[in-house]
Amino acid sequence: MRHILPFLLLMYVLSFLDRANIGFAQRALQQDTGLSDAAFAFGAGVFFVGYAFLEVPSNLLLHRFGARAWMCRIMVTWGLVSAAMSLAHTPTMFYVLRFLLGVAEAGFFPGIIYYLTTWFPQSARARAVGLFYFGAPLAFIFGSPLSGLLLDLHGVMGLAGWQWLFLVEGGLASAVGVWSYWYLDNKPTDARWLSPSERDALAAAVARDARDAGAHSPHSVLAALTDRRVLLLGFIYLLIQMSVYGVIFFLPQQVAALLGTKVGIKVGLVTALPWVCAVAVTWVVPRRADRTGAHRTWAVLLLILAGFGIGLSGAVHSPLLAMLALCCAASGFIAAQPLFWTFPTQYLAGAAAAGGIALINSLGSIGGFLAPSLRTAAERWFASSAAGLAVLGCVSLLAALFIAFFVRRPPVRVTSPLNQAVNRAP
Repeated sequence: MRHILPFLLLMYVLSFLDRANIGFAQRALQQDTGLSDAAFAFGAGVFFVGYAFLEVPSNLLLHRFGARAWMCRIMVTWGLVSAAMSLAHTPTMFYVLRFLLGVAEAGFFPGIIYYLTTWFPQSARARAVGLFYFGAPLAFIFGSPLSGLLLDLHGVMGLAGWQWLFLVEGGLASAVGVWSYWYLDNKPTDARWLSPSERDALAAAVARDARDAGAHSPHSVLAALTDRRVLLLGFIYLLIQMSVYGVIFFLPQQVAALLGTKVGIKVGLVTALPWVCAVAVTWVVPRRADRTGAHRTWAVLLLILAGFGIGLSGAVHSPLLAMLALCCAASGFIAAQPLFWTFPTQYLAGAAAAGGIALINSLGSIGGFLAPSLRTAAERWFASSAAGLAVLGCVSLLAALFIAFFVRRPPVRVTSPLNQAVNRAP
């Protein structure tokens, strides 16, 4: 965890920042390009079309060539496309670059989830995925002020603030992508920073979990892609991602409206507050779930919290109460996701895991595409800015309902084979 997760966390921070920074650039970009609200919502969501289309082949290529080379390719290309967003002066260019950004980043997130299954046994996996999920809130805790600061550079060297935003954050992603090629190891047996006995203990623990999963896993990629449990989990993840991206794409503007100011460093700092809460909850809950095996129960409770938080954030008129509701929403839908990923990773193994995890994430990406347009349509249909958030809150509650009644999983071994091996070691 100390060696792998901080670097993966850095990668995820940059990934989340590059897909969500469009929310900070929204108003300035619209003023310069003439984008309507509906056109912006479409462009924000079209990222997920290219992303979803190439998720499965990208993850299979990662399984074939290894994480080190493939993660380097993903990060370098998405960083370059993100930087090229500084050239999006027309609606058409905006749509094309957002689509290409999704194509470039396709396979990153499911690739990391699959990569973690090759390094962490099931009894420690929720904690590992939970630490990795810190990337989303950390992207806003540190990225929100950074994005606000870059927007305040408007006019420096003849560039608009939103252009500085895309150039700097895209360049950082490409630089870390090159670094990843030299830092990551494809599997535990390649890790020179572990002693031989540590490599053997870790490999044995992971292999034992893989054998357990293989006993009831689909035996081919095609079988995994058509498995009803995989498709059910994909639908649930689609609902979760709708609640996530329906909030985060518009969060800076929502906070700016609460504060009665434009998006800048002040809004960036306040926007970071819900994500500080999300970090705290994501630190505590997956650990407790790993100790008790109650991953499903915690996931349901967190999604209920998120649903009510999302809905109330638009219904209350007090800025303080609205921010508290947003803190509940962010904590709920961020902390629920590492618990969700314990369901498919205990069920899938090998190439079927690579394909199945990618399919689940692909379906979730469709939720990211639908969410901005659904929120905008609901606001227009009901002539209320609160209506879109109310609909998204109901979507989160629906995800909780499906997990409660339709997701079944075998009991988790609370005592890790890795811990047993370490305890027996001299």
